[in-house]
Amino acid sequence: MTKIIFMGTPAFSVPVLEQVANEYEVIAVVTQPDRAVGRKRVLTPPPVKEAAVARGIPVYQPEKLRSSSELDELIGLGADLIVTAAYGQILPNALLDAPKHGCINVHASLLPEYRGGAPVHYAILDGKTETGVTIMYMVEQLDAGDMLARRSIPITDEDNVGTMFEKLSAVGASLLMDTLPDLLAGKLMPEPQDASLVTFAPNIKREQEKIDWTRDGRVIFNQIRGLSPWPVAYTTLAGNPFKIWQAHIEESEQQAPAGQVVRTTKHDFAIATGDKTIIVPEIVQPAGKQKMAVANYMAGAGQHLNLETRFGDI
Repeated sequence: MTKIIFMGTPAFSVPVLEQVANEYEVIAVVTQPDRAVGRKRVLTPPPVKEAAVARGIPVYQPEKLRSSSELDELIGLGADLIVTAAYGQILPNALLDAPKHGCINVHASLLPEYRGGAPVHYAILDGKTETGVTIMYMVEQLDAGDMLARRSIPITDEDNVGTMFEKLSAVGASLLMDTLPDLLAGKLMPEPQDASLVTFAPNIKREQEKIDWTRDGRVIFNQIRGLSPWPVAYTTLAGNPFKIWQAHIEESEQQAPAGQVVRTTKHDFAIATGDKTIIVPEIVQPAGKQKMAVANYMAGAGQHLNLETRFGDI
């Protein structure tokens, strides 16, 4: 049976690992180290580690694979193939060149578009109506290897990063299993990426999370979806952070300064944008509070909102 080393870290990678382990011999899993999570800084294993341990697969967690003592050990395992999915590090050539069938990656974009660590976020932030998964050979350069297979899926207005991660994870697992037999049989012809079409999706920066209400409503709507459920778009209210986890957009003929509250009811409120649209929050998180449905917010602190309330820096 083909011996595979699997490398991945977040929940996105788990269905891919599960599918591979069902059909092939996964001899080792490589993932990121356990990290402190939450306000209480509880040391938490990556989802891929939990899945591997449940299957009894040996787990390696080097902080930096390139300079780790485990690198020689992994090479010595004699894997026929390495499969990666959102592992989080660029692999050294010594490891890439070791397996007979090379090293392939399950990447959550339609390459050469959105190379990098946040392809799903940027696809939504940029208002794309389609994205997908690419299976490609790994090289010692960020997501630059030759492509073996691609599969696209739509992005709807109801989607956010969380829903798209779930969809793309399932698509990636399915596409990988469809690709592996021909790859291992030497039947695939790799396709180089068109360098003129390359775009990048670097990790999200803090300044990208802050809402600028002078922008068009559709841009703000995409920002909220493209940052949910992490890291979450925010604005300010009376100088304090105010996160918006979920919202919808409506057309409006009302003329009001960007960021101004233009409607309040017992159940919700609406905020003016830079064009003839309004943003209607659905799930919010005031400073120092847990996230909540907007109806619950309006029943409490939201009662203070009125048509003179302004969100954002004034």
